[in-house]
Amino acid sequence: MCRHLAYVGPPVSLRALLYDPPHSLVRQSWAPRDMRGGGTVNADGFGVGWYPPGGGAPVRYRRGTPIWADVTLPGLAATTTSGALLAAVRSATVGMPVLDTAAAPFAEGPWLFSHNGVVRGWPDAVTGLAGRLPVRDLLTLDAPTDSALLWALVRHRLRAGGDPARAVADTVTEVAAAAPGSRLNLLLTDGHTVVASTAGHALSLRQTPGAVLLASEPHDGDPGWQAVPDGRLVVATTAGARVGVLAAGAGGDRLAQVGNHTNDGGDTR
Repeated sequence: MCRHLAYVGPPVSLRALLYDPPHSLVRQSWAPRDMRGGGTVNADGFGVGWYPPGGGAPVRYRRGTPIWADVTLPGLAATTTSGALLAAVRSATVGMPVLDTAAAPFAEGPWLFSHNGVVRGWPDAVTGLAGRLPVRDLLTLDAPTDSALLWALVRHRLRAGGDPARAVADTVTEVAAAAPGSRLNLLLTDGHTVVASTAGHALSLRQTPGAVLLASEPHDGDPGWQAVPDGRLVVATTAGARVGVLAAGAGGDRLAQVGNHTNDGGDTR
């Protein structure tokens, strides 16, 4: 399994999200509280993607080594600020390679993507789904891993003009049907909106005025953290978050029916 987070809001230093909290993502790399389905540490790589001030494509920094062993990231994180970020630490599934390019976030254009979980029966369970992708996409996967394939499936829908929430929901439900028992917590952001799924693993949400943070585990004891139930789809912006039932086509009314938690200048909990 892995740990990941996504933030949109007022510009903050990368250090404030990755290092400073008492149960920061860096700490979760060696002392996670909620690992499921195997694994004890997240030492098989890490990645951070952030959006530069003034717009433009996101910047990425990825390595196939433990985040705590990287000597460059602390200084980079202390001097870099951003209003949107996606970061992850990786625990590789047995048999999958440990490479820089296997670490999230995966990226194309404005998008950053991460997967916390595992596709059961890999790769046989999803060969049919993979076969629907353009051959070039399969030949240029970042790595021969389940997470890289999930990104390719989501990206294919985005390239076709699909709604981001629907792209995530449809991918999760399709893969879950082909590979029962998979853990499919996904994060997708364009720097303005974050879409997240909960399917077999934990996710928490914290909203403050003008900001939203989604994370595998709360990074501090703030009472504003809300656990997102399993089987949910979250669509969040700086204006608030909607939490709905995770189902194919769940990008519209289904979300609003379950919950519309806005962030209109007060701390919504």
